[in-house]
Amino acid sequence: MKTKIIGLTGGIGSGKTTVAGYFAALGVPVYIADEEAKKLLFLPETVAEVMGAFGSDVLSDGLPDRKKLAGLVFNNPQKLAVLNGIIHPKVKEHFAEWVSGHYDKPCVIKEAAILFESGSYKDCDAVILVTAPKEIRIQRVMKRDNVSETEVLARMERQWDDERKAALSDYIIINVDKEEARLQATEIFKIVTKNEG
Repeated sequence: MKTKIIGLTGGIGSGKTTVAGYFAALGVPVYIADEEAKKLLFLPETVAEVMGAFGSDVLSDGLPDRKKLAGLVFNNPQKLAVLNGIIHPKVKEHFAEWVSGHYDKPCVIKEAAILFESGSYKDCDAVILVTAPKEIRIQRVMKRDNVSETEVLARMERQWDDERKAALSDYIIINVDKEEARLQATEIFKIVTKNEG
């Protein structure tokens, strides 16, 4: 039995981490790609590559400064591509090792904000898109990150829109009402685990 890899994604403020928690509660191992990428950024070989690509200005106390890096790549697609070229292969390798440790499970969840944008959706057996109306997403992020609407919209601009993601997704969870979203997650879990083999 091969462990199915289920990609879980959604635009900023969609609540994909909340939905990932519903799957975790059902006993599904969850890999949060963004969190793991942050840890991998501080590995000695990553630090060396980042310094080689961007110089020592992006370091603080000898380690990559995520705020400085973000400022550098925010409006520069070329530099962002360089940074992603350093981080994404490491996340992919780390994820593969992590999956091998859960070979006894029918499925695992890979939660990633840029699952489609990075192309890693192609490595998944199925993809779940978490979505919510744009206004709700904007309000959630403004409250969560204490940022302005303009800042949230700028972040949204750099992600694929939901229509584009939905066309490539196998399942869609509308995350407005928490209980409703939890029930949708439970239904998908039943479908995914029923179709084993």
